[in-house]
Amino acid sequence: MTLTLPSPASPLKIGTRGSPLALAQAYETRSRLAAAFDLPPEAFEIVVIKTTGDNQALIAADKPLKELGGKGLFTKEIEEDLLSGAIDIAVHSMKDMPVAQPEGLALDTYLPREDVRDAFISPSLTSLHDLAEGAVVGTSSLRRRAQLLNRRPDLNVVEFRGNVQTRLRKLSEGVAECTFLAMAGLNRLAMADVPANPIETSDMLPAVAQGAIGIERRADDNRAAEMLAAIHDHETGLRLAAERAFLAALDGSCETPIAGLAELNGTTLRLRGEVLRPDGFEAISDDQSCPVEDGAELGREMAAKLLGKAGEGFFDWKA
Repeated sequence: MTLTLPSPASPLKIGTRGSPLALAQAYETRSRLAAAFDLPPEAFEIVVIKTTGDNQALIAADKPLKELGGKGLFTKEIEEDLLSGAIDIAVHSMKDMPVAQPEGLALDTYLPREDVRDAFISPSLTSLHDLAEGAVVGTSSLRRRAQLLNRRPDLNVVEFRGNVQTRLRKLSEGVAECTFLAMAGLNRLAMADVPANPIETSDMLPAVAQGAIGIERRADDNRAAEMLAAIHDHETGLRLAAERAFLAALDGSCETPIAGLAELNGTTLRLRGEVLRPDGFEAISDDQSCPVEDGAELGREMAAKLLGKAGEGFFDWKA
């Protein structure tokens, strides 16, 4: 079958949220597709879709994500437009994506992964280790909250939502001494002026799929599948297969603090995983390696091992 390429007169429609980071990811996708098929940028139309998670009232409420509706807050409307044909593909931050795909959609294209680390953001401090006893720190991430309290139970962790500018304003107003973002987002937005310092993964294991961009399509759209195959990053795919299998076997929602990171070294994949109680009182972790092709299987095995180590009562807080 001959591939029918898009054109300025009949562009391929790329759906995205309207945040600066989401738009940067959509434009990167457009640039890679245009380069791969020697097409002008005008052959691709960026379609901004407002999601429930973009509601300013919800952001201002500073409530945990699980109370607002979970990860689907950032994807529901986009996926509805994809299924209806209003857009052809959708660009997502993979750490925001639920592990279960809606029927009729496929998520199997990933762009090269950015820096996976978390960023420590503070106008006056440079490291977690600089925080005084009892310091107030802000985060909207259940994972980061649990990890912080596990390492530093003396900290006072407050809910902290909003974009980069909103969070910096809150810091300047003294709401907290520091907050946390993903290094990947700061890099993609070229925000070198933000007072950020990367946190090594040995101190704070990142969210599953952090730093990765995923591109979703209709499962029966062969044209989109063929075009996306040209920009898919195989290494990122191998890493995310392990991480998302680990996440899916554990919980897959935003209700449990879970961290995971797969790294490749030649033909070997190393997977580190961590599950915590939300209060940080207890954390269980594992670190294993396997041949790269066995990454997903290792993810499931590691999840089963951690569930076994958790023992009776570990998840009682969910009841």
